[in-house]
Amino acid sequence: MSSHDAYQTADDSQLVSATLEGHAEAFEVLVERYQRRLFGLVRNYTRNAAEVEDIVQDTFLKAFSRLETFQQSSAFYTWLYRIGVNTILDVMKRRGRNPVTAVEDPELVGRTGTGASDATQERLSIRPDARLEREEVGEITRSVMDELPEIFRTVLVMRELEQMAYQDIADTLEISIGTVESRLFRARARFKQKLLQLHPEFAAGQEAEARESTRADRQRRNSAKQADQKGARKAKP
Repeated sequence: MSSHDAYQTADDSQLVSATLEGHAEAFEVLVERYQRRLFGLVRNYTRNAAEVEDIVQDTFLKAFSRLETFQQSSAFYTWLYRIGVNTILDVMKRRGRNPVTAVEDPELVGRTGTGASDATQERLSIRPDARLEREEVGEITRSVMDELPEIFRTVLVMRELEQMAYQDIADTLEISIGTVESRLFRARARFKQKLLQLHPEFAAGQEAEARESTRADRQRRNSAKQADQKGARKAKP
């Protein structure tokens, strides 16, 4: 068995330690373990295949050169993800698109006081209609994402596509959980607004869902009222 094969069963912290001890094969396993997810992340920002490959390669090169700064107390992918996001945003800046100051930053405009419960109520699924083919849904999602400012797209990608926990998003972007919640709330609202602008056919679907929800609520209230009336009659002497 080669040393590369022997590292396949090692956890991330063991692979990091082995890499720092001079075993390059250990880092190769880390690359194999996370390159697919990293490619998926970068494709949410650019569809240029050469650019995607350059960003992923640059991210791993930066990770390798900074590996001694990795704190074993955190997850390796969270740390790698942070490097990837920063690399992407650097590319955006070089294109002349400032991902922070050129867009409406909720923390610069002012907090809305929105908490996790409100964000959950306003949550917009990235899969706008389950009846559509997966490929069509993916294309629609990408077209809408392309229209969002980077500051909103980043948190939306992390939460909705990467399924990252709030704390991991906060750690990656080096912001508070409250800031994550605020940006997500606004990002979902922006996504929904842009979705209906670019694909107005979804408005009809949302109206139908709202009518169905209202009808269901009315039925529940009527059932509860009837149950109360029945109970009141039984309670009479």
